[in-house]
Amino acid sequence: MSDEVELPTLERIAAARAALAPHLMTTPVHRWRGRELEDRLGAGAEVTLKLELFQHTGTFKPRGALTVMLNQDREALARGVTAVSAGNHAIATAFAARTLGVSARVVMLASANPARVDRCRRYGAEVLVAPDGKSAFDLADAIAREEGRLFVHPFEGPLTSLGTATLGAEFAEQAGALDAVILPIGGGGLCSGVASALRRMRPDCRIIGVEPMGADTMHRSFAAGRPVGRPDVATIADSLAPPYALPYSYALCRATLDELVLVDDDQIRDAMAVLFREMKLAVEPAAAAATAALFGPLRERLAGRRVGIILCGANIDIAGFARQVEQAQASGGLV
Repeated sequence: MSDEVELPTLERIAAARAALAPHLMTTPVHRWRGRELEDRLGAGAEVTLKLELFQHTGTFKPRGALTVMLNQDREALARGVTAVSAGNHAIATAFAARTLGVSARVVMLASANPARVDRCRRYGAEVLVAPDGKSAFDLADAIAREEGRLFVHPFEGPLTSLGTATLGAEFAEQAGALDAVILPIGGGGLCSGVASALRRMRPDCRIIGVEPMGADTMHRSFAAGRPVGRPDVATIADSLAPPYALPYSYALCRATLDELVLVDDDQIRDAMAVLFREMKLAVEPAAAAATAALFGPLRERLAGRRVGIILCGANIDIAGFARQVEQAQASGGLV
């Protein structure tokens, strides 16, 4: 592990779990059994799914947002919060604000799915719309500066990773010994925290990160030896498509991951379809990335092994989900 960053301690993770317990669910795990799974990985495969898509707001995101907010003093928090997001983080910030009784003004991108915008408003947030990522961050910065609101970052910072480490600790306890865990990577907020907890609690488990080919900022950052950006991100997994990596989440991912792999959008669509057919789960593309990696670049190496997968979210509208799955089925899948 790198000497440049300190992983969250088990004591801090336990304290964060205790603080989150009144507000969030301990999501269940499920052993995946099915013919399609056997066809792809062999009869000896043991795949355990962490069903974080059943979390409040439909994703893992409230773990980080609430952890950030719970660690502020009441006077600062009383001025409210702001955030930038294409969807899931804005929803989580709105939920966290309502849970703690403070106001939220969040900035969402014009490209955000209308169902996500509506859900954010239903949690009581005021939603402002910006045409692109730069203008969205500029607007949120202005709101934070002028109104004294706390800016809750979508993936960067020790408290965000500490929040997602609670998910890793839960999974480690629930799943027991695993040979490998596959984690989706966007900005790295989920992966950095979950991998930190797993590295502490299951040091022999291989931890593998997966990115979409069209949004491989962590791959590029690992190759460069520092966080770098990619302005031309393009993938159906919009929750895994920030245009850059940032120092803290990058450093934790670098310290905890054993390897990175890539999947393309067709592999993600195929995984969405399989999860729906066999598990009856309608996940968003980001949540299917780990399964896509298991069926794709990791298939031979992990066949017959004990593998853990986190299904991180399901905030997708019915029409959008149907469109992706129908495209996968029309192509005949990737078996």
